[in-house]
Amino acid sequence: MKIWIDADSCPVKIREIIEKASERTDTGMILVANRKIPHKASALITDIVVDDGPDAADNYLLENAESCDIVVTRDIPLADELVKKGINVINDRGDYYTRENIRERLSIRNIMLTIRDSGLKINEESTFSTKDIQKFANTFDSLLSKLIKVYNIK
Repeated sequence: MKIWIDADSCPVKIREIIEKASERTDTGMILVANRKIPHKASALITDIVVDDGPDAADNYLLENAESCDIVVTRDIPLADELVKKGINVINDRGDYYTRENIRERLSIRNIMLTIRDSGLKINEESTFSTKDIQKFANTFDSLLSKLIKVYNIK
């Protein structure tokens, strides 16, 4: 089991939560991005620096994540593809994506993109709050604990 992070847009506070969980559970953490992402030194943390292509990190995650892993991403199309492959996906605000909810999330994202592309301005800005961080920590810890039990990881 590994924890994969689509790291280009993952907030520092979220990476810190994952780093602590990685150490606590002795689980590998892999940061995938098109540049080196700062983190504390640890034998459990691996950096994967991909080419600058538009979907290079996404493609790497799709090719390498497995069903026993967790992927943290805010990229909804990527989350959709990962969920289709049976991979556990959570975003940086603590939303756990499933086969039951990912299509709705993708539809909303696509509608918002169409509206934005047509020239209408949409206020999508929302602050990343302490409540979001806490929700992520709770959802992530619960998912990690569940997978450790399911896969009999010590």
